[in-house]
Amino acid sequence: MSMITERPVPGRAVGVAEGTADAVRPGARLDLVALLRAYLSLCKPQIVELLLVTTVPTMMVAAGGWPDLRTLTVVLIGGAMAGGAASALNCYIDRDIDQVMRRTKRRPLPANAVTPRAVLIFGLTLAVISVALMAVFTNWLATALTAGAIFYYDVVYTLWLKRRTPANTFWGGICGSAPVIIGWAAVTGTVSALGWALFAVVFFWQMPHFYALAIKYKDDYARAGIPMLPVVRSARRVNGEIVLYTVLTVVASLAVWPLGSGLGLGLIYGITAIATGAAFLGEALLLVKRSRAGEPLKPMRLFHWSITYLTILFIAVAVDALV
Repeated sequence: MSMITERPVPGRAVGVAEGTADAVRPGARLDLVALLRAYLSLCKPQIVELLLVTTVPTMMVAAGGWPDLRTLTVVLIGGAMAGGAASALNCYIDRDIDQVMRRTKRRPLPANAVTPRAVLIFGLTLAVISVALMAVFTNWLATALTAGAIFYYDVVYTLWLKRRTPANTFWGGICGSAPVIIGWAAVTGTVSALGWALFAVVFFWQMPHFYALAIKYKDDYARAGIPMLPVVRSARRVNGEIVLYTVLTVVASLAVWPLGSGLGLGLIYGITAIATGAAFLGEALLLVKRSRAGEPLKPMRLFHWSITYLTILFIAVAVDALV
């Protein structure tokens, strides 16, 4: 369900781990708050938050305003649970590599805050409930897309693509973009050209977004044996793909404008797409310039700006759908 990556959060491990202030003392009861925090962390709430930021505005433009309250509520709850399920199952599958990577070694499983069996049951339970909610309260297309996105992320991407090919980010981008068409399908029962254009925005956006993170944690991925593009390809190749997919993101965002003109997307969205797209491309080009000059890359600037870009762009979608 989620290829979009969570923001790296420095600090101690979430949950109960030996040698920390949260460690279980002999005879002490398990800290319920710490355990709840561990399960929440497994769901990667920052990813879920970003997924919903793209889904709700998409539903609004599909409905020509506020969608039916029941549908909106079900998609928000079901979508959050589906994203959490996919993330928890991802943590279960990747527990072997998470413990050797700096970015992930503080997650609940490497930190021994929860058991693998508990995480597997938790993830599968969330997945079943989320799909059931979509099946009962939306339609077959939204339900099938939800189930397919969870399966694709955890089985196709996490188990297969991620560990075998540097094209993993590209193909994994499908599940990260799925919430957009899930939201559209939940409202209309189908997916129009505008829905697919919004899907394309999020799909292409994921490459510069994630490549920036992979540059930052290149040594981590190399140590874990994960063939992310910055690990196995030259800086020139990585730079080229960052610029290419940033350009494609901006082009897709501009294509949304005329496609959405009959559904309320006007000057607010158009001006926002142009301004934020120019800034996003400028940040990508700045990273490439630093790379060619042998200067410190500062890839997290592009990573964080990419999140800001996507958030602002979809807020503009929502605003134009209402005015």
